[in-house]
Amino acid sequence: MNKPIIDLIIPAWNEEHAIGQVLQEVPRQWVREIIVADNGSADQTAAVARSHGATVVLETRQGYGSACLRAIQHIAARPITAHPDIVVFMDADYADYPEELPLVVKPIIEDDYDLVIGSRALGELEPGAMMPQQIFGNWLATTLIRLIYGYHFTDLGPFRAIKWDKLLSLGMEDPDYGWTVEMQVRAAKAGLRCTEVPVRYRKRIGVSKVSGTLKGTLLAGHKILWTIFKLL
Repeated sequence: MNKPIIDLIIPAWNEEHAIGQVLQEVPRQWVREIIVADNGSADQTAAVARSHGATVVLETRQGYGSACLRAIQHIAARPITAHPDIVVFMDADYADYPEELPLVVKPIIEDDYDLVIGSRALGELEPGAMMPQQIFGNWLATTLIRLIYGYHFTDLGPFRAIKWDKLLSLGMEDPDYGWTVEMQVRAAKAGLRCTEVPVRYRKRIGVSKVSGTLKGTLLAGHKILWTIFKLL
């Protein structure tokens, strides 16, 4: 692959205090367009994102997956000749390190992998950045994927890169908590070439909408397990 065209998708919901820092640290020389999918924020997330040069698309249906799907629709609406080679996903809460984007896309560019997961389990995890239930949930989900589908992952991390054509072929549809695991399960079922790279992970800015509440943790855990088995 020659120098690839890379688009970056950042789903965001009420992240006005974090999104600016995320966008400031994205290595712009690597990215053609940054698409912030505003999931109906009640704050200034969209305005801050625009002020930092991002394209903002609005998705009022609540859910992480819904925001990602809206951004994908934005890209797909372009003429085919203007589609990217690679799409990168990153969170808006400043827990990921945007400057590590080149590391995440490297296996696709150099070794022709289809999907790369930025693994927090393999990388440097700041104390307190992930709750114990998140760590256990990731272990359980990736263990089930290995046992059922024969693919070895260590994380369901949000920081990931995938070839655009492979992403479309997966037929992603999950509207909320199951988005990341759905992508990995569908990739395994499709026989895509997948790998992981270690990434750093720090405490997010603000409170997590998922792991920060008991309800969110329970709903996410249930949805992740349900997704793994429903796609059998």
